Amino acid sequence: MSKPTDIRIKAAELFLLPVKTRVPLKFGHETLTSVVCARACVTVTDSQGRSAAGWGETPLSVQWVWPSSLSYEERLGALEDFCKHITKAYVESAITGHPLEIGNNFIINALPRLLDSINKDKPAHESRIPTLAALVCTSPFDLAAHDAFGRIHEKPVYATYGADFLSADLSEFLVPAEDTDISFKDRYPEDFLRIQDAPKQLKAWHLVGGLDPLTQKDLHGNEPNDEHPVLLPDWVQRDGLKCLKIKLRGNDKDWDTNRIVSVGKLAIIMDVDWLTVDFNCTVTEPEYVNEILDYIRDTYPRIYGAILYVEQPFPYDLERYRIDVHSLSARKPLFLDESAHDWKIVGLGRRLGWTGVALKTCKTQTMAILTACWAKAHGMSLMVQDLTNPMLAQIPHVLLAAHTDTIMGVETNCMQFYPGASAPEAAVHPGLFTRRNGKIDLSTIQGNGFGYRLDEIKRTLPEPVAGFET
Repeated sequence: MSKPTDIRIKAAELFLLPVKTRVPLKFGHETLTSVVCARACVTVTDSQGRSAAGWGETPLSVQWVWPSSLSYEERLGALEDFCKHITKAYVESAITGHPLEIGNNFIINALPRLLDSINKDKPAHESRIPTLAALVCTSPFDLAAHDAFGRIHEKPVYATYGADFLSADLSEFLVPAEDTDISFKDRYPEDFLRIQDAPKQLKAWHLVGGLDPLTQKDLHGNEPNDEHPVLLPDWVQRDGLKCLKIKLRGNDKDWDTNRIVSVGKLAIIMDVDWLTVDFNCTVTEPEYVNEILDYIRDTYPRIYGAILYVEQPFPYDLERYRIDVHSLSARKPLFLDESAHDWKIVGLGRRLGWTGVALKTCKTQTMAILTACWAKAHGMSLMVQDLTNPMLAQIPHVLLAAHTDTIMGVETNCMQFYPGASAPEAAVHPGLFTRRNGKIDLSTIQGNGFGYRLDEIKRTLPEPVAGFET
């Protein structure tokens, strides 16, 4: 089936924008001090001969997408090269349709073949680009196609997720769990999203990294001396924060417990409402987390009550590590993050006892939307988590949160780790890059596509590192 509104990909370009962190950010066993953002421009055409260019951007967060003993430089170089391959493959795929149809087709069919061709000569498991990393490399192009579709039809992206623009309903994309009577027939993404009344303000989650100082005694003397806070209480006071996400180690029970308690005590003193804990895939047994939670429940009940959910303690390869987590989710809501590549993996997670999904635009807009629909239909809660998205990457990220009814606002921390990187974008969208009264403001996002307002953003891009056109 097809529609007159269908598009095809005509051209794609790739830009690489390096960014340095203001302070280091610890991810599991590794620490992030810089990142390269992949920005894509995708040009599309329709049956009437019209064309439009769309934009997408994602940080290539090496430590998060590809945990490995390989050097950071080797992994980053491999991801940058893979993005260049996608630049060509995305155009050569010659898929037509709505961006959800194009993206789903590319991710299911073209991307695995491309990934296999790159990985075939790499016998060591750690040297192979993982699926999560491949999705992150694809996401700028997928986001750009959604943006271009909105622009060519003069609609905001989220106004294009209904029967007027999609040739197929959700039953062509999604299969319900066998233990339910759910049907996706005659249902479209717009049926699971907040389209007309999406909020213009969202509560903001602040990330408390494993290296972040909490009090004066944690300072080493090499902290940045600028206009931004360093200590957690100063961040809470300046930004009016009400939600804190605590990064943990996952392999040091005493450290993790003490960290939760220390942050929790500060949260109580400063009237912070909510906490969440993130183990970043380093835990191997549910009992590790259960024992921590039980101790906090019995010893610090107010801190325990403030923990809204637990995020991805276990290895992200859910098919390989099929850990039954019902004992943990009986204590607190348990959210998939790194594991949630697509709705099928979420279905496996649901069977194992996971109760929620942390969506990320870096795993493609297409899979974020389809996963949100599957999860909502099956009664799972949603959250939208950050990849420390700066610049353009921040805009689709917060729009996803606004349109998916998250459990509580959105995680947003680019203003913590590289506050100066987004200055041109912040001049147009100040409320997206500054948190006030514990919230971010989306009211400046206006217009077609993702509402970037690119013509007003005074950013000079480097030369593209790859480009392809039919």
